[in-house]
Amino acid sequence: MTQPSLLTLLTERETAAGLAVERLRAQIASLADQLAAAETEVAELAITRKTLLSLGGHLDATTPADPTVASPAYQQILAAFHSATTPMRAKDICRALGTGITPKDTEGLRAKLKRLVARQILTEPEAGLFTLASPTPSA
Repeated sequence: MTQPSLLTLLTERETAAGLAVERLRAQIASLADQLAAAETEVAELAITRKTLLSLGGHLDATTPADPTVASPAYQQILAAFHSATTPMRAKDICRALGTGITPKDTEGLRAKLKRLVARQILTEPEAGLFTLASPTPSA
């Protein structure tokens, strides 16, 4: 049995490498198409967001744009208010959340409630009593 010549081996490797190049170019073309489609979608969504905001619309009340309010701690507080039927005090919310009711716990929560009042998400109809703010109608 004769061994293949060096030139035959080189030709086989060159053919295999050429096929690999073609396969990779096809993958690159496919990925480029996918990337272009994703970039178009991102741009269209940004335009939609900008248009809605310029019209005074609200995108989604469940996912606030404010990163503080979007945090899990604030979302738990807001969930307690959404299930409440009457205004609540800081200690009531601590109980609803299953956290401690020591002065340290209630004061920390009270500071969060005051932040939500400042952002007009909650109101404080009387000192220490909090409730969800009424949604403001868009113009």
